[in-house]
Amino acid sequence: MLRVRPVHFTSRIESWKQFLTALGMVQTEDDGGWQLFDSASGRLALHAAEAGSGQDGRTVFAVEVGDVAEFARRTNLSAQEEGTQEGGPQGEGPQLAELVTADHGEACRISAPDGFSFLADKVSHAAQCADADPALAVAGVWYTAEPEAAIRTLLHAGARPRPVPDNDETADFTAKNGGVLLVRPASGPSRSGLGFEYDGGLDQLRERLTGAGFATSLTEEAFGSTLHVANPDAGGPNAPATLWISQRRPMG
Repeated sequence: MLRVRPVHFTSRIESWKQFLTALGMVQTEDDGGWQLFDSASGRLALHAAEAGSGQDGRTVFAVEVGDVAEFARRTNLSAQEEGTQEGGPQGEGPQLAELVTADHGEACRISAPDGFSFLADKVSHAAQCADADPALAVAGVWYTAEPEAAIRTLLHAGARPRPVPDNDETADFTAKNGGVLLVRPASGPSRSGLGFEYDGGLDQLRERLTGAGFATSLTEEAFGSTLHVANPDAGGPNAPATLWISQRRPMG
């Protein structure tokens, strides 16, 4: 299995809980410093951070899997097979995945050629919450100066390509068990981003968010609308001013 589950570090846990609830997500775990919210497609974990620290306001790209060791084996096998197809020796190839012991238990670290790495954690509960807004999906974003390397890494990890309207270096993927993974070209070191997608009109969602006290603005774009919402971490050292929810329109 593969599910999108970024981790967001924040000193403003209560504001984030209000925001995610207004989005239509449902809290399914709470151990104090770690809180998990389900959407209909993908999850987001909140982790407490000290105000003004280097972590405060940061989002970490991450996924969850059913069997960490098996996920690592399949990811490495896919990379090895690609190396063989490109003329490398049989049975050899890059080791993208390694088992590691994180502070929360066993995990798999994926290390990409662009220097970016992310964790695949063992899923804590398998079923998505049925009470979450069925139109909302969590999007993890990988910004990189080497989009082709990121694309190949996600393919090895089992992400499923999704058609994109532009013929450029962007790439969209879905995870088998929920959520969206986006590759976006960017200068400088590779980094993580967070967003959301909504399958349908944004007006009702906008009303929900403004009713909960969050300032919003709507932009119309060539392939859909995007709702921008005031970031609960705004003003912090690592936080953009707004978060985005893009309207998901089927490819015609």
